[in-house]
Amino acid sequence: MKVSNTLSGGKEEFVPINRDEVKMYVCGVTPYAEAHIGHAMSYINFDVIRRYLKFRSYKVKYIQNITDIDDKIIERANRLKVPPSELAEGFTRKFAGDMAALNVTPADLYPRATGEIDKILEMVKGLVDKGYAYAAGGSVYFRVQKDADYGKLAHRNLKQMMAGARVEVGEEKEFPMDFVLWKASKEGEPSWDSPWGPGRPGWHIECSAMSLKYLGEQIDIHGGGQDLIFPHHENEIAQSEGFTGKKPFVKYWLHNGLLRLGEEKMSKSLGNLVTIKDALAKYSADAIRLFVLSSHYRSPLTYSEEALAAAGRGTERLVRAVSRDVVAAAKGEVFNAEPYRTKFIDSMDDDFNTPESLAVLFDLARAINQAADSGIDVKDAQDELRALAEDVMGLELKRKNIILSPLPAHLRLTTYSPTVVIGPSLTSEARNGINRLVEERLRCRKAKNWQRADEIRSKLAEFGVILEDTKAGTDIMYRSVPSEKSLKSIMDELGITH
Repeated sequence: MKVSNTLSGGKEEFVPINRDEVKMYVCGVTPYAEAHIGHAMSYINFDVIRRYLKFRSYKVKYIQNITDIDDKIIERANRLKVPPSELAEGFTRKFAGDMAALNVTPADLYPRATGEIDKILEMVKGLVDKGYAYAAGGSVYFRVQKDADYGKLAHRNLKQMMAGARVEVGEEKEFPMDFVLWKASKEGEPSWDSPWGPGRPGWHIECSAMSLKYLGEQIDIHGGGQDLIFPHHENEIAQSEGFTGKKPFVKYWLHNGLLRLGEEKMSKSLGNLVTIKDALAKYSADAIRLFVLSSHYRSPLTYSEEALAAAGRGTERLVRAVSRDVVAAAKGEVFNAEPYRTKFIDSMDDDFNTPESLAVLFDLARAINQAADSGIDVKDAQDELRALAEDVMGLELKRKNIILSPLPAHLRLTTYSPTVVIGPSLTSEARNGINRLVEERLRCRKAKNWQRADEIRSKLAEFGVILEDTKAGTDIMYRSVPSEKSLKSIMDELGITH
């Protein structure tokens, strides 16, 4: 297995520190607002990485922090006139609900900054004692010039980092790039006692303290978004290695690309976001996961309704393949899915290449349908497809929202009957309307009027009616049951007689 390591800048053979055990830390949320699809992108990607490591028989211990005290939390809590702890707790609960809805496996532990003050103070004091940090004005800062290889993760030197970053120069700092470990509190802010006066932890030190406490002095994988490489993760390395004296703090640094909405990254601070809650109101969790995993975790991804709708159709194809009620094979042949499993593993072994791995699953789904139509036993192949899709990709492949209904005999391209038939509660008028639209689409396809055929298909999809073309014929799938009024409006718009 090979993984891309931000620290080395290339792909490396994955060899955990302790053979079959993987210690994994992923930066969590700052709960001052609803989590958005950008968060979903990151946590779905690391969920799949974790799932695949377990699939490959590694024992994975996974920690994800909650930054429950922060300037943004305090600012919003003051604006809403609620205690910061109450604000953070409310959005932490909502975040947990979002992750559960997306089928993201819970971390082994979600430590919170406010619950780890003792460990944080131990680290800050240790860094001061070793000369890596100094107190000034009630705060404590890390001396970046004390760290000879500061900048190794971002692959930049101090001069380059100062030129490329917005640095808030404080009069109490010895050097402009020094970063805060312990922050002196302002009046009215939450604070904890310390040898330097009342204050609260800096952003960077909390992750080092939690990683150290729950995973040990050196870990295998540290994950997060590419926007965290500098300064957050760079500072984590400096303070962790300074405190323990052990290098490397992290063996493999994995960073996911960022989700964009238009030309900018999606973020709470910019306000250009789609919340996970809003996305789940329109698309299934499987569709959102498939949308995210269709792009490599290190690549940027652009949010679009079209892409999510396409992902929804993709999940329906997988559901259809694993849900077919297969009778005893007429030919006595059994479909062999082993080559697909091997190719899937090869793709995932190459830096968790989910786009290629998904392509393998869709190829397998297509082959299952073709084999089943030919009377070949595909039961074992269906089980393999479901296992790879569910255990590794985290898809649920539920049939409950997908209803297959047979086409009337005169509309079939061949003599064909779908293997999964669940009759939706349609009125006879609604069913006749759908059949009329499908009949018109079939006429267009035979006449090679592909544009109009696609238009009919798209219009039906808008109202929850999905047409799935197969080698043997067409299935009608219902994500929702359209009304007679909806169907008449489609026919009026397309100029089709009722």
